Amino acid sequence: MTEGWTDPQTPSWQSGPVADERDAERPFSQRPGDGSVGRADLQRDQTVRQWGPVTPSATQIGRAESPDADLSESVRRLHEERHSAMAGHSSRMHRLDKLRIAHALCNDLSLTPWQRDRVVGIMSDLDLTAFGSQRAIPKVALVVIRHVVDHEREHYLGLHDQEWIRELSPAELNELYDQFRSITDEERFSELVAKHGLNVTNLNRLRRTLKDQLREQDLEDAVYGRNPHRDPNLPSLGARRADDSHEERSHEKRVDVDDE
Repeated sequence: MTEGWTDPQTPSWQSGPVADERDAERPFSQRPGDGSVGRADLQRDQTVRQWGPVTPSATQIGRAESPDADLSESVRRLHEERHSAMAGHSSRMHRLDKLRIAHALCNDLSLTPWQRDRVVGIMSDLDLTAFGSQRAIPKVALVVIRHVVDHEREHYLGLHDQEWIRELSPAELNELYDQFRSITDEERFSELVAKHGLNVTNLNRLRRTLKDQLREQDLEDAVYGRNPHRDPNLPSLGARRADDSHEERSHEKRVDVDDE
């Protein structure tokens, strides 16, 4: 046998080492199982990727020239997913408009932070097509605000508990309902309703539509910026801020003592 002899029936890529210039011409393997991923590699890949970025905004493109400099408007639009060249631009803009308008109306009506987050959380995922010709964002946002505020006030007085209500006397019922004050009775809310072409009849009809949509779309407990699956044992953001402020005050006291 001559040294370096190879069987012509055996493919060259299955034999010993080949020259670098022939690596590019090596054919792909087509044997069974060659293209599969190992179980360990697949599990490792799935474990790592579940913590990866889920939105384009999680990865920033470009950097400012210095810490004091600002990004260009085009790059900022890419980061905020406001660039028209990105897929789904119109749907994202519609969702951002719902958040922006709902948040502005909540601030105008001086809602509490919890009421504001409830309104914005519902508006962020609410499908407006069910409202027909009244599906303009300001109109639906006012309906959601009325529903959230009145729903909270009704629960505060216990008006949602039908069994308890039936046990009350007529005098107690009249006294209880006299305590309830709907947001529709407030002057600023009435001005906004009239500004956007609504009235009490439209509000009542649209609120019934809203209740149906909240049940169908499972948005009855929606709150913007709050995760229902969050570990309750973790400290809240407010608690962390209180700890930070306490540490700052302690540090200031120590500095004052050292100065003395």
